[in-house]
Amino acid sequence: MRKLLLTLVLLAVPVAAIAAEQAYRLNPGDELMISVWKEDDLNRETLVLPDGTVSFPLVGQVTAEGLTPNELERAIAGKLRRYIPDAAVSVSVVKAAGHRIYVIGEVNKPGEYQPDRPLDVMQALSLAGGLTAFASEDKIVVLRRQGDIKVAVPFPYGEIKEGRSLGFNFELGSGDVVMVPGRSLF
Repeated sequence: MRKLLLTLVLLAVPVAAIAAEQAYRLNPGDELMISVWKEDDLNRETLVLPDGTVSFPLVGQVTAEGLTPNELERAIAGKLRRYIPDAAVSVSVVKAAGHRIYVIGEVNKPGEYQPDRPLDVMQALSLAGGLTAFASEDKIVVLRRQGDIKVAVPFPYGEIKEGRSLGFNFELGSGDVVMVPGRSLF
């Protein structure tokens, strides 16, 4: 128990940082509607390409991956400023097709999931059919990329299942992998 408490204390900062990322971030595969007020020729639906960019008239390729829709609006408006000084750009997510999470290991339905809403770790495990009888509840981790850094965040499933440590049931981001290892038989 002491080891778990120490782990939970050490995780408080990373989990808080993960929970703070609540605004939707654009992903490759997302479908967007980009419009410029009073410029009907510039209004169009576009796809975030696999390289994370969108193509837009007058500005060319713009990096969209990892930005919020509001941040992309500002980026496009800034590049349009040379042609349309006070461009009012609007970016709407038509379909969040790029938001994917993965659940692997000792769950009943491992695989890739494309949720239509934000999910926390417990919801993702439920979506994957729950843990198998061979799952090691105390060794579940969430793998996440934060820029060039790969982070493994331990997930205290047993504690949460018992109604404790509920604050550690954080929201998953696109590309997160919930890894549920099996128990050692030796």
